[in-house]
Amino acid sequence: MPLPIEDYALVGDTQTAALIGRDGSVDWLCFPRFDSDACFAALLGEPSHGRWLLAPTAQTQPASRRYRPGSLVLETEHTTPEGVVRVLDFMPPRGRAPDIVRIVEGVSGTVTMSTELAIRFGYGAVVPWVRRVGGDVVAVAGPDGLCLRTPIAMRGENMRHQAQFSVTAGDRVPFVLTWFPSHEPLPEAIDAEHALRDTDEYWTEWSSRCTYQGPHREAVVRSLITLKALTYGPTGGIVAAPTTSLPEAIGGVRNWDYRYCWLRDATFTLEAFLSAGYTDEAAAWRDWLLRAVAGSPADLQILYGPAGERRITEFELPWLPGYEGSSPVRVGNAAAGQLQLDVYGEVMNCLFDSAADGVADDAFAWSLQKQLLDHLERAWRDPDEGIWEVRGPRRHFTHSKVMAWVAFDRGARSAERIAGAGDGAGADRRRALADEVHEQICREAYDAGRGAFMQYYGAPGLDASLLLMPLVGFLPATDPRIVGTIEAIEGELVRDGLVLRYLTDPDVDGLPAGEAAFLACSFWLADCYALLGRVEEATTLLDRLCALANDLGLLAEEYDVRLGRQVGNFPQAFSHVSLVATALRVTAASEGNSPSPS
Repeated sequence: MPLPIEDYALVGDTQTAALIGRDGSVDWLCFPRFDSDACFAALLGEPSHGRWLLAPTAQTQPASRRYRPGSLVLETEHTTPEGVVRVLDFMPPRGRAPDIVRIVEGVSGTVTMSTELAIRFGYGAVVPWVRRVGGDVVAVAGPDGLCLRTPIAMRGENMRHQAQFSVTAGDRVPFVLTWFPSHEPLPEAIDAEHALRDTDEYWTEWSSRCTYQGPHREAVVRSLITLKALTYGPTGGIVAAPTTSLPEAIGGVRNWDYRYCWLRDATFTLEAFLSAGYTDEAAAWRDWLLRAVAGSPADLQILYGPAGERRITEFELPWLPGYEGSSPVRVGNAAAGQLQLDVYGEVMNCLFDSAADGVADDAFAWSLQKQLLDHLERAWRDPDEGIWEVRGPRRHFTHSKVMAWVAFDRGARSAERIAGAGDGAGADRRRALADEVHEQICREAYDAGRGAFMQYYGAPGLDASLLLMPLVGFLPATDPRIVGTIEAIEGELVRDGLVLRYLTDPDVDGLPAGEAAFLACSFWLADCYALLGRVEEATTLLDRLCALANDLGLLAEEYDVRLGRQVGNFPQAFSHVSLVATALRVTAASEGNSPSPS
């Protein structure tokens, strides 16, 4: 049985990542990329589906753990009747074959340690052929190879490798697990201690560049480090999470693969990096975006692979029972083929904001934007699947229309701003389109009887994405229609102070009802409070949301207030991006500076 989601820690090398439990087990790891097949998949099944345990044989209390300050080096301390031992876990930022390094450090007494390595390629389905090369354990199956290097003698038994050993105060015992293409020679060994110093220096130097100095700085820095860890270094793309199929409700079927890059994260991510001083990361994300969406505007997808791949076929893994029995386990994401008109607004807003905040304009960018706008001019009146990727019928979702307005508004403003763009007539046409969309939304999506905007035209219910309307500048937060919408959401979608995306309905989303509070939506409510000048309420909600993070400062996609635990894929980029944006907005409001929408 895997641990509660919040009992896991993240380590990564900016190309892939591992989840390590408080019990010392690496229960999830995909090599060599975020979206590669997992070689440890116990998170979605049992230890027999692959894991790497490294822990004392006897332990009297739960382990304590922390990240080194400003770093992604994890330190887990185990207290036993024999003494205390510390395990350091990290992945050196990729400059060669990918490694996960574990160093056992004796703190006091003499502690007996146990390790068990069960490699299962293909998401737990493939038992590799294992041999010894010198003192190394080498496992190979199909295209994948793993090599374990350690001074500890490992013994093979029951299709896994095990060992017991003792450490005393001052001892340091390294383990290095390295992936390599099975058809190539073994990579050269690395020195674990040198790699530790280099990795710690990499992260502390990077995090030291954060310019934000306000309240919640520690949470902001940890969120930025997490976002950097979820960045696919070669391209600048940022995956939504390093996991697949962690359920939105324990035992439910809303289990999706988030190891891809969503366009709708673009504006939020760009804002987070730019506001904290990370212009290079923002530019890399912008450049990834431009490459990924290149081609016919009609073929724009809502998500892509880390390098911009378009074919993301969804299928199920029936041999994995799922996290706490939550099946099916899915690989790939069929939402890549959905029509979601909001992404045009996300792309336009991202490119507009990046140019306004000093990211150098790309000559290709404006040409692309004009093509996207020309296509949206023909497509914005169509129904779509909406921001939440419903698998029910297409509808005229209010948020999608709002983001179409954003696209035309930013397109007009971009044309006006770009010197020599030569698109004066285009700017006028897009301004007229923005006005047309705005008028339609106010007419069709607003329920005067309820005093609020609805989820879609003619809908009976609400949607937390409506909280974004003042954040993107569609209407001021003080507009009575927005105030009424916020009040309606507070009354109908808030559970124990946290916000649901919407009241799930099989007729709307084509799936069984039931999910937890969506953390990004709760941050948006705090943003709205800040825009309204309700600073105390904004601060209280922000404090509450930060407190929901685990002991390492990591947030999943959702929080189940009934069970009092995190649920959904973990850690979730959207949650951490929202934390950064809200912290800055609430800080500005608390300092008397009016936080402005986009």
